[in-house]
Amino acid sequence: MTAWDTATTTRQALLTWTTVAPLVVPASSWGRDPGPVLVGVVAAVLVGAVLVGAVLAAVHHAEVVAHRVGEPFGSLVLAVAVTVIEVGLILTLVTLRRGRGRFFLAVAP
Repeated sequence: MTAWDTATTTRQALLTWTTVAPLVVPASSWGRDPGPVLVGVVAAVLVGAVLVGAVLAAVHHAEVVAHRVGEPFGSLVLAVAVTVIEVGLILTLVTLRRGRGRFFLAVAP
């Protein structure tokens, strides 16, 4: 097996999981009520694992774009990608409802 074959196999494996992971996240967590505590814990662990996969896929795609556009703009592409991911996670926490209409940050001391 040559280096070219190894690189092609690795690229195909990366393209597979980096395409599937972002599609599985919304499908697995969209408007679901976890139910009992054990089911909720298992669901939270699974959704967390899939979320990590989706974030890694997004960063991988940003790195590919950054590599193609070159050094000065590549850093900006990566910075914007990480910022968008952070804003998305923060907005998810802010809009997470606890109790009767109280937002997550509103109940924090």
